Amino acid sequence: MADSSRVDFWEQRYREGVTPWEGASLPEPARVLFASLPPSTVLLPGCGSAGDMPPLLALGHQVLAVDFSAAAIARARHQWPAAADSLLLGDFFQLELPAFDCVFERAFLCALPREMRGQYAERVAGLVKPGGLLAGVFFLGEGERGPPFGMAENALQALLNPWFALEQALPLQDGLPVFSGRECWMVWKRRGLDLDQALKA
Repeated sequence: MADSSRVDFWEQRYREGVTPWEGASLPEPARVLFASLPPSTVLLPGCGSAGDMPPLLALGHQVLAVDFSAAAIARARHQWPAAADSLLLGDFFQLELPAFDCVFERAFLCALPREMRGQYAERVAGLVKPGGLLAGVFFLGEGERGPPFGMAENALQALLNPWFALEQALPLQDGLPVFSGRECWMVWKRRGLDLDQALKA
């Protein structure tokens, strides 16, 4: 079975143009949220071709979009040459990064093998400032095959609750076919606990 934690898995798909998770526009609830925020630092992990980056930059935010696939970053730089300085090639789980006001989730958690979900939650919690946000599009629902690997909403709650409180959840009606109408816009607020306190909670 192909391992979606490996860079070559994604390199092949971007080189061959097999990227059905690409092409969505920034959802309207995201536009409303980010238009309401003061200029903020926003991290896009597993950004792919970074289609959400330009509208976030246009709203006045400072964005860093990260992917470990060189082919994905090359596509993003080709599509958004004016924003090339906002793109970074590297492994989200290994990079030394500062804390951000917001981490924007889009087709990254569901791209990871299930056994990496705990690592994702801890890493994101460590990168969002207390009171900051984890906001984005989550793929809900369960199935054996993937990616994308969906997860039940109660499982997502259990994964994130040690660090985040759910502020908003809105099903998206106009998502991409690969996600079978099971995308949900969610906003999670970072609790004011450090990682050690959260793990003991």
